[in-house]
Amino acid sequence: MILIYNLGVRLYFLLISVSALFNKKARQFTSGRKGVFDKLKAFSESSHSPIVWFHAASLGEFEQGLPVIEAYKAAFPEEQILVTFFSPSGYELRKDHPVADFTSYLPVDTRANAKKFVEIVKPSKVFFIKYEYWFHHLKAIHQDGIPLFSISALFTEKHIFFKPYGGFHREILSFFDHTFVQNQSSLDLLQSIGIQNASISGDTRFDRVSQTIEKPNDYPEIEAFKGTNKVFIMGSAWPSDMQMIADFINNTSSRTKFIIAPHLVDDSNVKKISIGLQKQIHRYSQGKQIPEQTEVLILDTIGMLSSVYQYGDFAYIGGAFGDGLHNILEAVAFGLPVVYGNKGLEKFPESIELESLGGGFSISNASQASEVLNRLNNNEDFRRNASQVCKDYISTNKGATDRIMKYLKSNK
Repeated sequence: MILIYNLGVRLYFLLISVSALFNKKARQFTSGRKGVFDKLKAFSESSHSPIVWFHAASLGEFEQGLPVIEAYKAAFPEEQILVTFFSPSGYELRKDHPVADFTSYLPVDTRANAKKFVEIVKPSKVFFIKYEYWFHHLKAIHQDGIPLFSISALFTEKHIFFKPYGGFHREILSFFDHTFVQNQSSLDLLQSIGIQNASISGDTRFDRVSQTIEKPNDYPEIEAFKGTNKVFIMGSAWPSDMQMIADFINNTSSRTKFIIAPHLVDDSNVKKISIGLQKQIHRYSQGKQIPEQTEVLILDTIGMLSSVYQYGDFAYIGGAFGDGLHNILEAVAFGLPVVYGNKGLEKFPESIELESLGGGFSISNASQASEVLNRLNNNEDFRRNASQVCKDYISTNKGATDRIMKYLKSNK
């Protein structure tokens, strides 16, 4: 199995290298890793304090782990924080985040690279956030006796760890000294394969969105755009989501305004998102002076959406009809009832829990989408009750960071 794994890793990075010839993200992926060991060595040699390493696959995982990173830094200010990313979409957007003393790409997962990384950095502790199970890096950490933790881990029966042929992957889970899982079902699954060094902490995303609603960024131009109207926000929209929502937008009165945040903000994708819309559109990148006649604001920027939800009344979150449902909690934290596709929700337990409580609504087609969105738009009592459910859901589930930090402090 290790031979297949090594071959797969090398083949994957070979394909990325070829793609770099014509794909910007692939170029960032390869060019960002050039000279990575020299940069890590310079950081390590300049640091006279223990280095604590946090790894995130991409932006979403970094944001999920950020409350723990911040809490750890506050509790142990004498230690240095190293953050690594696998994906350019995380590294490029957060490489200058002040929480980290140094930010880097994770080298390709080979035995030699992993050994070299650990020898250079000499981390005193390592945290992997939610996903990312790189065999060689995790084994190198484990073999050196470095405390290794998994934060906000989530497991389902479909994961390979729990299959009869998943022995190699189960070995990876055994490398962790402690796994903080999101829920009871994840803990039960780990225990079913003999992993006992685990506990339920909850999902640190609840803590992250709670931080956002306490101090959201202000956007006066968007507040002016809202005026006295209701605002429907479509977050992380893909073309497949627009097929579900376009009729609702086109057939809704002018007393409701719309903000659409595409998942990809390049020009060609924004044009795809806009096809079929029959209302006056303004792209935020074209200027903060939003024309008075604008009915649909396309938020073709990165980093604003989590705070812009404060101006909304209800929302649709995209991704479920594609690569997976995006973060619904950012909208829910501001009390926005959320609608989303019904595909693959078992990977996102918050969507199932929220629907059972009456704050979330899954749909399978455009007709269902219009039905529930019109009800949220037109029935104030229905919307208000759903909104309260959302606020209560966030309040009830926060606290994962405190539970993780309590464990770390007691085992210092």
